[in-house]
Amino acid sequence: MNRYRIIPRLFLPALWLAGCGQQTPTLHIFNWADYIKPALVERFEREHGCRVVIDTFESNESMYNKLKAGATGYDLIFPSSYMVELMAAQGMLRQLDHSLLPNLVHIDQAMMVYATDPLCTYSVPYMMSNAGIAYRADKLGTIEATWAVFDRADLKGRMTLLNDYRETIGAALKFLGYSLNTTNDAELAQARDVVIRWKKNIAKLESEQYKNGIASGEFLLVHGYNGDLMQVISENTNVVYVTPKEGVSISCDHMVIPATAREVKLAHAFINFMLDPQVAAENTAFVHFLCPNKTAYQYLSDELRNDPAIFLPQDILAKSEVIKYLGPADAKYRVMWDAIKAAE
Repeated sequence: MNRYRIIPRLFLPALWLAGCGQQTPTLHIFNWADYIKPALVERFEREHGCRVVIDTFESNESMYNKLKAGATGYDLIFPSSYMVELMAAQGMLRQLDHSLLPNLVHIDQAMMVYATDPLCTYSVPYMMSNAGIAYRADKLGTIEATWAVFDRADLKGRMTLLNDYRETIGAALKFLGYSLNTTNDAELAQARDVVIRWKKNIAKLESEQYKNGIASGEFLLVHGYNGDLMQVISENTNVVYVTPKEGVSISCDHMVIPATAREVKLAHAFINFMLDPQVAAENTAFVHFLCPNKTAYQYLSDELRNDPAIFLPQDILAKSEVIKYLGPADAKYRVMWDAIKAAE
């Protein structure tokens, strides 16, 4: 998801199949930006005599809306758990052929509690993430790890919140001590008012450029995803990532094959490739999100295995939740988000 490190979104093939004009099969992927190590894609292309084309989206909702508007041609998509539930319920996903996925045995079953498809009927876990706070320690010193920092008027115009209604309303709900999946009208109204109050202090709602902004010093404190921000930190040690004491959202992004996919076997091959333990470890080291692959953990560096931004401490984990698909009740969050965006 990180744009701080410039990576091409389109991976062009280095290899074309030999033969009399035989066309190279193409795997079309729809994924979050910069969410896979390019060298691994190139390796898959070589090993499978294909090319991979990657388009990107910036939110689950923008991806879903594009597909519902009629976009086709994708063979593999990377939605979060709650969106997998919605897409499966609407017949948008193909059931997976487990005979083509022998590397499923490496999945960390302890992490499947955060997945909404534990039998991998339609989806396979790709990466685990959490959304916390990063700040410029060289400018702010050490700050308390709490969502209350967005009430700091002294940082007015130098902070950002994610432009994602479930993440940002969820942060306010955790701040208030409520579930980020609540459907209680009174709790949601309180969270709406908190975000409107925070909005007066932030520069903007932002889901992409916050990474460049915190790195450059344009922003001093941002709400963002751990892996994205850990990549920033790897190149700028003035940036510090913390998980608020009230708890955070935990997301599991999945690999799914849409019902309209053309390269179904190639899509299965890519999923199985990403589940290879050494591939999973290499990818985790690059994107700084956690691939829930128990066999891969032995290949991670000690630094990664002991990183609390990747493996959340138990006290924070106990207060954290997965964003769930709420069915018709999701409309309540959308109404709240419209009110937040309209507020001055």
